[in-house]
Amino acid sequence: MFDIILQGGLVYDGSGARAFTADIGIRGEKIVEIGDLSGNGGAERISVAGLAVSPGFIDLHTHSDFTLAAYGRAESQVHQGVTTEVVGQCGVSCAPARCRHDVELMSPGFVPGLIAPDWRSFGDYLDHMAETPLGVNVAAFVGHGTIHRAVLGDALRPANDDELDAMAALLERSLEEGAYGFSTGLEYWPGSLATPDQVARLCEVAAARDVLYATHVRNRDIFYDLGFGEALATARHSGARLQISHIQPKYGAPAEAMEHSLELIDWARRQGVDVAFDVIPHDWSHTRVLAILPQWAQEGGVEALQKRLRDDDSRDRIKRNPKPMWRLVADRRWDEIVLMSAPQNRDLVGLTFEEIGRKRGCDPYDAALDLLLEEGEEMNHLMWTSHSFRDEDISLALSQNDCAVISDTLALAPYGPLKHLIGSLSGYGWAARFLQHYVRDRKLLSLEDGLRRLTALPAERLGLKDRGRLAKGCYADITVFDAQAVASHFDLAEPRRYASGIAHVLVNGRFALRDGARTETDNGQVLRRQ
Repeated sequence: MFDIILQGGLVYDGSGARAFTADIGIRGEKIVEIGDLSGNGGAERISVAGLAVSPGFIDLHTHSDFTLAAYGRAESQVHQGVTTEVVGQCGVSCAPARCRHDVELMSPGFVPGLIAPDWRSFGDYLDHMAETPLGVNVAAFVGHGTIHRAVLGDALRPANDDELDAMAALLERSLEEGAYGFSTGLEYWPGSLATPDQVARLCEVAAARDVLYATHVRNRDIFYDLGFGEALATARHSGARLQISHIQPKYGAPAEAMEHSLELIDWARRQGVDVAFDVIPHDWSHTRVLAILPQWAQEGGVEALQKRLRDDDSRDRIKRNPKPMWRLVADRRWDEIVLMSAPQNRDLVGLTFEEIGRKRGCDPYDAALDLLLEEGEEMNHLMWTSHSFRDEDISLALSQNDCAVISDTLALAPYGPLKHLIGSLSGYGWAARFLQHYVRDRKLLSLEDGLRRLTALPAERLGLKDRGRLAKGCYADITVFDAQAVASHFDLAEPRRYASGIAHVLVNGRFALRDGARTETDNGQVLRRQ
């Protein structure tokens, strides 16, 4: 009757209800029974007594669009219990595209030479993913920035009416082809070019399809209330279901920003807006160094930017930018900003920019711009990190019932073609850190509720009816772990350390991780919105 029985574990079904001891019977891809299965024979029995048995973790916000398409093992995620990723966030996705160059430019985590990115439409991209062995399931959002580029190219202006109609048609087509939602990155170029009414026009397309609209808002520091207010107004006007990505305010925001943002959300809900949010479970922020450059400097693409960086007058103008994405840069807090990824200067990774400037005998700002030049065509891989978030804000967000937990990172492996990539400091341990730090050590949430934030809650926001729960008929995406031992081990010196305490991970009924060791099985599926 069963292929596998997980025997005697403490079952956390994902709903937040009290855990109970039971066996789980699996046949094929699905859970077919939960209860006392001691009288059933013929199945492979695995004792999980003393361990927590949970739905596989769903990472609602990642940037693994290209890394999964190129090498889908997703070691960094599987080793910490993740069974489903949602890519295409912050307005950036691998498709749709006009040409191969656009794919390479817009694909998060792009590495030249790994694969031939021959897709153009969103459906073509999903088809490519479906032919790739995947360690996790993948749902993909389509990004506003990618759609903008597909219609306007490098143009440094908002879309006109005809172009906006073309963007809306491209969004509609991408949703028809299986995109699970729509995202914006309004703090980044080209999302920063879009006006609120243009975003609302596109959100109307998402609302008509009843898909989630996820936004990296326009500002989370000194004008945080305008950033969050715009997101809420856009959702109110368009009727779209809103997911505010990584809601924690950044360095430069007033101390009351998180509390005030939650008040704004509460008010919007009283007006009928469907809104929820998520957090990254640590106080490190990370982004591309390119993101701090003013819009005008990025017009024309990489070659044009390189010329500006080599020109003294243009460089001085760039450095005088009064509103960089990180206020830390404007305040010259170079001792708080750490180089996280630099393929051409790996010996500098882990140093602060104050240290890099001193080592190179130049101003730290010039050091950052020089590093961009040294990366050449791959300058979008230059990343840095900083203590931009406050733990108090993360804790306050987690106290809200509908706050999910995300990674905001890439699915990677510490070997093979992706071994030098890094998406964030916590990429190999974000879920483990949440369960270790906020649930077990600080007891901000019960384990039942903490697991709900990683499973049923994101599944409900996405509209996944048969994942994120342990119940008869659901897909057997299951994570088995030691609740007292689960831990993250990443740090600045070595971020590529697997989490510990995870015993087994099943994806669609097959073991991706067994007895703490990765199997050769990659049984993930591409999830297409119907």
